[in-house]
Amino acid sequence: MKQQTKLIQAGRGKKWTGQAVNPPVVRASTITFDSMAELAHASQHKGDRVPYYGRRGTATHFAFQEAICELEGGAGCALYPCGAAAVSGALLSFLQHGDHLLMVDTVYEPTRALCEKILRPMGVETEYYDPMIGAGIERLLRPNTKAIFLESPGSLTMEVQDVPAICNIARAKGVITLLDNTWASPILCRPFELGVDISIQAATKYIVGHSDVMLGTASANEQYWPQLREHSYILGYCASADDVYQASRGLRTLGVRLAQHQQNALKIASWIEQRPEVEAVRHPAFASNPGHEFFVRDFSGSNGLFSFVLRQGGAKAVAAFVEGMQYFKMGFSWGGYESLISPTLNVQKLRTASQWPYSGPLIRLHIGLEDPEDLIADLEQAFSRFKAALLA
Repeated sequence: MKQQTKLIQAGRGKKWTGQAVNPPVVRASTITFDSMAELAHASQHKGDRVPYYGRRGTATHFAFQEAICELEGGAGCALYPCGAAAVSGALLSFLQHGDHLLMVDTVYEPTRALCEKILRPMGVETEYYDPMIGAGIERLLRPNTKAIFLESPGSLTMEVQDVPAICNIARAKGVITLLDNTWASPILCRPFELGVDISIQAATKYIVGHSDVMLGTASANEQYWPQLREHSYILGYCASADDVYQASRGLRTLGVRLAQHQQNALKIASWIEQRPEVEAVRHPAFASNPGHEFFVRDFSGSNGLFSFVLRQGGAKAVAAFVEGMQYFKMGFSWGGYESLISPTLNVQKLRTASQWPYSGPLIRLHIGLEDPEDLIADLEQAFSRFKAALLA
C-alpha cells in the first residue's frame, strides 16, 4: 500500500467504523458489563484495544492508535493530552532514581525544563550531548545510562542527527532510545526502521493540522510497549475522544498538506538564502544544513518549518522585523495551515553542550498554506523594516 493510500485507510477497519466512513466519536468514562465473563475478558485484555475504562480508551481512541502504528511502525501507541505530556509520560515510564539520561542539546525547551525541574529532583541525572555526535555517543555511556533522547531535526536550529548510529550503540548496550519525531510527522521518517525504541509526536502540530487541538502520542516497539502502556496509564494520561477524532480526521489530509507546506517552504527558504541580510538558512533539505546527508538518507521529504540567521541585529531591529507582519503571526507551536514567525536573539544561551556558530539573531518560520508570493511580499516588507531599524 502506498503512503497516501495508507493515510486514507489507516485505522478505518469496519470494527471501528461500522458502515460509516469515519470512526464515531465515542465518549465514555465508565464502561459497563452484563456478565462476570464479559468483565473478566475486558480485564484480561484491557491493553489490547478492548473497552475497559474510559481512560484506557474507546473505539475512537483505538482506531487512531491503530492508524499511528500503521504509519510509524510501532507495536502500540499511547495517547496524551499534548506533546509535552507525551515526552514526560514516555520518560517517566522508564526512568527512576539513580538513572543517567543522555539528552540532545538542541531539544525542545519544555523537555529541557522537564529534565531540570522534575527529573533532577527525582534523582535522575541528565547529561546533554552535541546533536552531531553520532556513534561518538558511546563515550558518554555509563553503567547507569538508562535512556538516550533524540530530536531530529533539532528545535530552532534544525541539526539532523545520525539516528541509526546512535541507536545501534544504544541497543548493543541495552539503553532505551526515544525520538521526538514531531518534525517528520508519522510519514516523513520511519523511526522504528532506524532502530528507535520509542517515537514521540506532538500530534498538536501536523497531524491535527489546524491549530485547534492539543494531543500527543508515543509509540513503542514490542519490547517496550507493555511498560509504556501500563506506566502511562498509571500516571493518569489520557485524551478526549473529541480531540482524538479531530486528529484522526487530520491524518487523511496529512500527505497533501505536507507536500504543499514543503513546496512553499523550499521556495521561500531559497529566496531568503539570497538575501544579503541573511548569514545562513537552517533547512534540513539544504546541503549546507548540519546532518543534511542523514536527512537525505532517513527522510522522505520536508515540511514548512525552518530557520534562518541574520548577520546582525539587536532587540529593536528584530522587533521591527517580526512586528507588523500581514500574514506571519507570532505564536508558539507550528504545523497548522497558517504561517508563523518566532525570533530568538541568543541561541547559545539555550545550549550547554554544543557551540552555536553564529552571533546574529535567529528567526524561525513556519510556512503555511498561503500563496508563497504573498508570504515573500510580507517578508520583503519585514526586511525593509529591519534595515531601517539598523540605520536608525
